[in-house]
Amino acid sequence: MPTRRAVLAAALMVLAAAGCSGSGSGEQQAEANTVVVSTFPFGVKEFEQAVITPFTQQTGIKVELDTGSNADRLSKLKLAKGEPEADVVLISDYFAALGQKDGLFQKVDVPNIKQLAPFATEGGYEGPAYTHQLNGVIYNTEQLDQKQAADWNLFADAAHKGKVALPDISVTAGQLMISGVGEAYGKGPYDIDGSLRTLAGWAPNVLQFYTSSTEVTNLLTQGEIVAADALSGFATKLVSSGEPIAWTAPAKGRYMATNRAMIPKGARNPEGAAKLIDYMLSAEAQSAMAKTVGDLPTNPKADIPPEIAKVTGEAAKDPVAAGYKTLDPAELVDTRATWVDRFTREVAGK
Repeated sequence: MPTRRAVLAAALMVLAAAGCSGSGSGEQQAEANTVVVSTFPFGVKEFEQAVITPFTQQTGIKVELDTGSNADRLSKLKLAKGEPEADVVLISDYFAALGQKDGLFQKVDVPNIKQLAPFATEGGYEGPAYTHQLNGVIYNTEQLDQKQAADWNLFADAAHKGKVALPDISVTAGQLMISGVGEAYGKGPYDIDGSLRTLAGWAPNVLQFYTSSTEVTNLLTQGEIVAADALSGFATKLVSSGEPIAWTAPAKGRYMATNRAMIPKGARNPEGAAKLIDYMLSAEAQSAMAKTVGDLPTNPKADIPPEIAKVTGEAAKDPVAAGYKTLDPAELVDTRATWVDRFTREVAGK
């Protein structure tokens, strides 16, 4: 007696022979009505609520999410060899630059790009920045005041030995810190020698070189440290919950990172991808992402929620006016491996 699987297989063969052209058009229609987004593994539900659901309601285009780290998703894109599963790749600026060097992305040109702040579209990126992240110092307000926290010398002070934390170079804040210290104590943001020399001097005071937001927030709330170099987003929930925590921009050496919306070469649905990115850049979507996800917008018309404004002040709305700068990817891509190795040996390994 034929199995159910055999019967189904035979039926499918008959259907394919009878109407393969209709099947192909059906698949093409399904692809045209679906956008696959490669994105970060955190804040997924919030992102769906803020962006995906209203986008689908407005356009009828379905969105499928594929999550993972920057490095893993970029590797997956390389292995696809021009036939990517993703139509949109949401990725941090450094990894976007790496992908561009390998020719993985195509130019994004959508109407709402014109609404963005200049820093979101300038530079050598094929896709616009849809969020930004500010580097600074998160600190215990019962132990330090804002002026003390904003001074990089905090990390050199022996009085805080074993009571401070710094980011590892592998995380976003790590590169921003290195460039900030290079500007404050060296010849500029790409002065790796001056920066690492300074950081190596601070290393004996550092309790931990952290690799996740959870690590640093736990150290703070448990009273193990009084301060850490960190992105502003790390402080939002802690401040809102009433913890004696605040965040400040450094007095000198203010750098920010961006997350980019990219379309890979060979994307199956570039038209749908462009529609989604255009929606993500709208004031409506950016306001929703700021409120629900906690992302800092790149569209100046977007609303900044009170809980974010309480942490960053006006910097969230206009980071450039607050003294923040972006880094040139051309200065970082070719040197990354060397800098990571040197940081591990000369700073974190001390």
